[in-house]
Amino acid sequence: MDHFELLNKINSPQDLKNFKESDLLAICQELRNFIIEEVSKNPAHFGASLGVVELTVALHYVFNSPIDKIVWDVGHQAYGHKILTGRRDIFHTNRKYGGISGFPKRSENEHDIFGVGHSSTSISAALGLATASKLSGNSTSQVIAVIGDGSLTGGLAFEGLNNAGMMHSNLLVILNDNHISIDGNVGALSEYLIDITTSKTYNKLKEDVWNWLSKIKRFGPNTRDFIAKIENGVKSVLLRQSNLFESLNFRYFGPVDGHDISHLVHILKDLKDIPGPKLLHINTVKGKGFKFAEKNQTLWHATSSPFDTITGEKTIKESDSPKPPKYQDVFGHTLVELAEKNDKIVGITPAMPSGCSMTFLMKKFPHRAFDVGIAEQHAVTFSAGMAANGYVPFCNIYSSFIQRAYDQIIHDVALQNLPVVFCIDRAGLVGPDGATHHGVYDLSFLRPIPGITISSPMNEIELRNLMFTAQLKGKGPFVIRYPRGNGEFIDWMQPFKEIEIGKAQIIQEGLDIAFLTLGPLGNRVKAISEKLFQSGLKPAHVNMLFLKPLDETVLHKIFKNFKLVVSIEDNSIVGGLGTAITEFMVENNYHSQIIKLGIPDRFIEHGSVPELQRECELDIDAIVNKVLEAWNKSHKVQQKIMQAF
Repeated sequence: MDHFELLNKINSPQDLKNFKESDLLAICQELRNFIIEEVSKNPAHFGASLGVVELTVALHYVFNSPIDKIVWDVGHQAYGHKILTGRRDIFHTNRKYGGISGFPKRSENEHDIFGVGHSSTSISAALGLATASKLSGNSTSQVIAVIGDGSLTGGLAFEGLNNAGMMHSNLLVILNDNHISIDGNVGALSEYLIDITTSKTYNKLKEDVWNWLSKIKRFGPNTRDFIAKIENGVKSVLLRQSNLFESLNFRYFGPVDGHDISHLVHILKDLKDIPGPKLLHINTVKGKGFKFAEKNQTLWHATSSPFDTITGEKTIKESDSPKPPKYQDVFGHTLVELAEKNDKIVGITPAMPSGCSMTFLMKKFPHRAFDVGIAEQHAVTFSAGMAANGYVPFCNIYSSFIQRAYDQIIHDVALQNLPVVFCIDRAGLVGPDGATHHGVYDLSFLRPIPGITISSPMNEIELRNLMFTAQLKGKGPFVIRYPRGNGEFIDWMQPFKEIEIGKAQIIQEGLDIAFLTLGPLGNRVKAISEKLFQSGLKPAHVNMLFLKPLDETVLHKIFKNFKLVVSIEDNSIVGGLGTAITEFMVENNYHSQIIKLGIPDRFIEHGSVPELQRECELDIDAIVNKVLEAWNKSHKVQQKIMQAF
């Protein structure tokens, strides 16, 4: 790291302020190279932070964090921020088990003012911070929201803009306009921002107004008021009817080059002195400074393996041995097959077409696949509207993101019994993204909703057959949840079969112990059983397949014949499968012992999935040990009872 001569001297934003403005360009180059080198060795999010290097340096050079409060949205833009705020020497632990988070995190550093992993939250959070400062009598603290990577398409961002314009709070919103989230931005807003960026008339006017504003400090308060009136008058004639932000009572500045560090510093210094809600629109290039990331921004949104910083090639070759297919690809191919047979099927996703493999349907039937932008609530109600008019929407949303659309699932879909198929991707532990992205609550918050079917396949064949079943007439709201990544080594390209709703599958008959599983973790029971056989036990295994409705017939059989029942799920142990079968046992006056295995009732941080599963005691050895401990304990109790008689 000795080639980072300037960056190595910066351990806090205060250190950055000791440099001359003429040094900032070199600091930006070192910061960008540092991010490239680190991510080349430790795979992580990539393109977004490269695109805001100049903005990050300018913000920390001009403002006084943490007294001035910078809120990042979305959080994977914030690598440069983390490096400049004292985490340079530990940045190699980014997203690793026990290391620093890949997102801003309040408990990690005082400069992480507001934690964020999801999108569109910055304006509302910043408005809350600004309002609290005002109530506390603090009129000097600045609050800045940096919103980018398509986050402005989220409804919450508009709610924040609307409220901020009404409250006249001292707030600066910086719109990092890079025309892409993970996939390309979509929608009228994206086109509107492009129109602003390319309008020669608008930009000439903007430049004139900006030149006037830059001279304000040279004159007294009367001149300042006069120029403000000129600015407002000119804008009212030419802008207020066409500028969305001006119509919301934000003073709009831009668009400006987000990679011109000198210009950014001067603009931010001027904006510090302008009261009220302001929006600075900057244009940046996602992946700036790394040509491969600039050329293919979707591919380099995040890296999956180490790479060569010169060639962009992976430095660790993947094994030539065959891998099972990803659940996402099975979903994508199956959706196309079903759409070929049923012309009422449509696909909907909120800004995740490549991640969830909706791109397969987009390529085959582009008029029947819809990317609605980062707008989960809209995605669900849009799906409901299509279902109400005779279509069968497959609405694919990541588990941790569908939380944002809970009201719409209840009010707009379930209450009206509309046949929307929710394909919940990234269910369970997702690894390095950590607590903000683990999909471990959906079973718990969906289970109380009346009339909804909730399923989770154990393998790819079941995923296909559940998708086939869900699109048949009369099925109503239907949830299919599955994890990120590879499935099982099975021949999944088989003819479709309808699955009986609420019917569990007895995988293995047994004695002594019964395993009830939901989802892919059920594939571990075979290895668990083999270890338990060595201790003289013969477990039974039931793949529940459905959380709602439960197979009560098989549950009666289980509780009549087994005194030790083990539930396994990749959901919170509060409210999921374990809770459901415990309720069944109590309501039917059975008296078996239940061991509930799942995600503990606490937030799980980041790390690899195997590391996190060990922490949650969901690895094979931990499950075997826990079951044997419970079995031996119950037998000792029984022996004592027998001896007493």
